[in-house]
Amino acid sequence: MKKYNLTLTLAFAILAASCGKKQEPATTNTENAVIPVQVMSLAQGRAAATFQVSGQFTTDDEVFLSFKTGGIINKTFVKEGDAVREGQLLATLNMTEISAQVAQAEIGFEKANRDYQRVQRLYNDSVATLEQLQNTRSALDLAKQQLKVAEFNKSYSEIRATKSGYVLRKMATEGQLTAPGNPVFQINGARSGNWLLRAAVSDKEWSAIALNDQALIGAGADAAPTYKGVVVHKSEAADAMSGLYTIDIRFSGQKPTALAAGMYGKATIAVTADTGSRKAEGIAIPYDALLDGDGRSGYVFVTNDRKTATKVKVEIAGIEKDSVIISKGLETATLLITMGGAYLNDQSPIAIK
Repeated sequence: MKKYNLTLTLAFAILAASCGKKQEPATTNTENAVIPVQVMSLAQGRAAATFQVSGQFTTDDEVFLSFKTGGIINKTFVKEGDAVREGQLLATLNMTEISAQVAQAEIGFEKANRDYQRVQRLYNDSVATLEQLQNTRSALDLAKQQLKVAEFNKSYSEIRATKSGYVLRKMATEGQLTAPGNPVFQINGARSGNWLLRAAVSDKEWSAIALNDQALIGAGADAAPTYKGVVVHKSEAADAMSGLYTIDIRFSGQKPTALAAGMYGKATIAVTADTGSRKAEGIAIPYDALLDGDGRSGYVFVTNDRKTATKVKVEIAGIEKDSVIISKGLETATLLITMGGAYLNDQSPIAIK
């Protein structure tokens, strides 16, 4: 009986051990498994990135108008916001003093002319010397030039519009004493539709943006950029106060119906780069295509034969809203793997979906 119990105990122990033993999974070799991927072409004619800029609407022909001489403003004929045409009279000075100066110059010229005529007759009679004749001739020439100055100042004792446009500002009014050169009006040529958006950009944006880059312009704080434009000017020096550069974007098609100088505007500029060399701004790729990125570099998978994935290191030039800008590493690649890269190794076989 004891022998039987011992045998039964050993049997239960062996059975329990066999049930508790974990079964090892069968190993499968996946090194040569073909992995499905999605790709995008890198053989594009141009690669693009975008910049968001903001500024104010203006024209490139704003001008301050002033009197050539000082005096009391006699009459102003326009106010702020008025439309003006080229040559239109805008303001005049009180002419009492200026007219008196012209009269003095005329009297001086007449006297100098009489003196010269008298001495010339005396010189012909051998009474006056050659020196006396030359001195009176010089006095006549001087009086003539003084008369020209007085008449010139009189002609510029009024302000006329230099171009057709609008009065942006009026800095003086009737009865006010103004000095020579003090601005009285500021006008622009907006009646000819010569509007542009002047925006401030950083040095990085200034370097990336080129003349003739296309843009979409929006007018007003809440208006979406919808009007086509083009970059027509880049400043060659930074603003001394802000350290920023300025660019001008002009409308290239339809314009907003209502614009005013100083109105806020914004634009989206499409910055383009020649992908024949793939320098400058670089190539925009999706976030999903970049692996192990650290802000300055990362890795992507590319393929040229459409059968094998190649892992390459790339340099990051910038990060945009929906893409990463790659400046170096994709010069010889034709196809970028955008999905499936997490399952790949260098030289993994692929199948393009």
